Amino acid sequence: MPLLYRPEVQKLATLSGHHDCVYALAGLPDEPTVYSAGSDGFVVAWNTDEPARDGELVARVENSVYALRYLPGRNLLLIGHNFQGLQVIDLTAKKLVHATALPPVAIFDIAYSEVQQRIYVAMGDGTLAVLHSHDFQLLQLLRLSEKSLRCLSLHEERRELAVGSSDTLIRVLDAATLAVKYTLEGSTNSVFTAAYSPDGRWLLTAGRDAHLRIWDAANDYREHQSIVAHLFAINSLAYSADGQFFATCSMDKSIKLWEAESFRLLRVLDKARHAGHGTSVNKLFWSGPRNRLVSCSDDRSLAVWELHVAPNAL
Repeated sequence: MPLLYRPEVQKLATLSGHHDCVYALAGLPDEPTVYSAGSDGFVVAWNTDEPARDGELVARVENSVYALRYLPGRNLLLIGHNFQGLQVIDLTAKKLVHATALPPVAIFDIAYSEVQQRIYVAMGDGTLAVLHSHDFQLLQLLRLSEKSLRCLSLHEERRELAVGSSDTLIRVLDAATLAVKYTLEGSTNSVFTAAYSPDGRWLLTAGRDAHLRIWDAANDYREHQSIVAHLFAINSLAYSADGQFFATCSMDKSIKLWEAESFRLLRVLDKARHAGHGTSVNKLFWSGPRNRLVSCSDDRSLAVWELHVAPNAL
């Protein structure tokens, strides 16, 4: 049933400390710690339950970082270190415990399958790297495109991995065999972001053409709807842990909050109305049991947003 009320959104804090653009966020949706990284090579931990606290530096690398992935149960953080491969940080010991050499290109996204015991890495030369999650040994390099692979979304129950590319296509792979099951056409430019709904019914994709595309995964991935969602490229989209909302962010400096069931726009978070980011918003992450939304930007900062479902009539 669609929401009867539109949630209020409050900006709780601006998190500062990075020296350059921030591109990557990671963590667990039921824990308050969020990790960030970007052009300065700093990897920083923040506590969204105590957003007034300074961040803690957990690693520093030589090149930009576009992709992070936290491994639950092992307290390990995977860093997609551009041109240097995949690096693994033990967050308890705060030290590098493993590094896997990969082709010297940019790393745009990382996905983790507990079922398959695999790490999937989307790379700038169109290659999908597959690693064993136990020892991080390289299992396979699979060339999918002549252009960059930009985003990954894995749905464990469906056993499917969606891969968005700069060639405008989204390829849906069997997560075990890596066979391409579906090729989704319709985007007119690079696909930067993809996310399955928690129940696996929908796959949402977006990118440089500023359209939000909704694919019916339960019906052979037929395109259900296309929405002109932002003025400029959509960099990231993410579902809330409870599946009630999803959010998108863009080079147009805004964040938009949507109702998941109806795909209805609920709120626009920007600098004028909510003291939002002043430049491109690059990544979104829903953090902690309070369902707080974290964003990061070219303005070198993160922002922490809190939703309040208040009985204010639409």
